[in-house]
Amino acid sequence: MKLFAQRVVNHAFFDYSIIALILINAAVLGLETSRDMMALYEYELLLSSDIILALFIAEALLKMIAVMPRLGLYFKDGWNLFDFSVIVLSLLPATGELAMVARLARLLRVMRLISTIPELRLIVSTLIRSLPGMSHVIMLMGVIFYMYAIAGYHLFAEHDPQHWGTLGISLLTLFRVVTLEDWTDLMYTAMEMSGYSWMFFVSFVVMGTFVIINLFIAVVLNNLDEAKQEQLRELQGPVGKDEILEELKTTQQALQRLQEKMERMSG
Repeated sequence: MKLFAQRVVNHAFFDYSIIALILINAAVLGLETSRDMMALYEYELLLSSDIILALFIAEALLKMIAVMPRLGLYFKDGWNLFDFSVIVLSLLPATGELAMVARLARLLRVMRLISTIPELRLIVSTLIRSLPGMSHVIMLMGVIFYMYAIAGYHLFAEHDPQHWGTLGISLLTLFRVVTLEDWTDLMYTAMEMSGYSWMFFVSFVVMGTFVIINLFIAVVLNNLDEAKQEQLRELQGPVGKDEILEELKTTQQALQRLQEKMERMSG
């Protein structure tokens, strides 16, 4: 049974099948948002969702059987732990107080696409690794926002209280500016008071948009290279004693079955 599970899990078609199931599940969840489709095919859509969940459970069981008796290897992988958590949450009853949680848990099945595709796993790992470096960039951005918000309040509060009347509103206005969403309208309104107001907005756009965003990109790219190197080291890492013994045991079993087949053929 263990050997069969290993063959199934390690087969390339296995990953493609899981990806197909996730995409089908995503399509089913999208169809459930249509009232017309639910009125016509509610039973079929709910049944297909339950079948997909059953197949996900079978996938998890196969992966567990493939590493038996060292079940800890399955839960040692963070992506396997994520997949297992999604399955457990999907088993919550879709009635009562947990109904909303169960519906949201079904949406997490779509996120399993990340754990299935290696390239997406690399991107998510890179983003997680980038969080410590991003915290310093966020602190720098917070200082810049705070300084410009106070300056904007003192400069434009009387002329444009709708956008600069308080410190909180000034911060929201600066967030609008940094997203480049109609920030020129705010600038032209301020320039009605003073023709030099453009200096405030242009300097903030340059610092808050171009410089800060480029810093974010630099942190992510730097960690992307490190994540690739770490993944390469894991693939090229030394083989452990347990893995060697497991491979020898599997090879011995295969040779024994081959010998039995040859004896039957010669008989």
